[in-house]
Amino acid sequence: MKTMLTAVTLGLGLLAAPAMAEFSVNVGAISVMPKDSSTNLDVVESVAGLPAGSTGVSVNSNTQVGLTFDYKLTKNWGVQLIAATPFTHDITGSGSIDGLKVGKTKHLPPTLLAQYYFDLGNSNIQPFVGLGVNYTNFFNTEADQQLKTTLVALGAAAANDPVTIKLKNSWGLAAQAGVNYKFSDNLGIHVMVSKIDIDTKAHVRVNGNTVQSLDVAIDPVVAMIGLRWTL
Repeated sequence: MKTMLTAVTLGLGLLAAPAMAEFSVNVGAISVMPKDSSTNLDVVESVAGLPAGSTGVSVNSNTQVGLTFDYKLTKNWGVQLIAATPFTHDITGSGSIDGLKVGKTKHLPPTLLAQYYFDLGNSNIQPFVGLGVNYTNFFNTEADQQLKTTLVALGAAAANDPVTIKLKNSWGLAAQAGVNYKFSDNLGIHVMVSKIDIDTKAHVRVNGNTVQSLDVAIDPVVAMIGLRWTL
């Protein structure tokens, strides 16, 4: 938490600093590639007679339109806001239940970073690193019919019981590295890779009652390449 507050404070401090007022917009393809892990579905393991610790869930990768905004305050310092169209992920079983369709969700992961630009003596090439904070908002989360059928077969739900999944929103740190390359004063290419800490609590509910809770660490690598327009 102290590190998160430090990153936010640094970003706000930079916004208040004397600015060279160089504003850029980057538009391109942005991919979220989860490096996920989770706790076990102990209810499924117990009822189905599976080995303890043999189940989990996994989240697939997804690519969307990335839209990021850079505000360069000094020669070496700036801030960036990462945004995108909503990411959609399938949630599937892993381990002993590999391939089971659990559900799907959408999320928006706005991320604010303080950036440091390296001076290579070439104004056309500017590598950078960044550190900041991410907020991930999950929405439109749905349970798959395969999960519902499995719960009915295990006796954890009746055929007509509504089955839902709830994911808790997440705060986490983000670290970044990348490079900007200028074709002209206004046009260039933006390339970046970020590692983002996204942890959520998932609740599987039958008739509104939680029958299974598990911790899911998504922790994706986020990569983007796009056109850069500098005002």
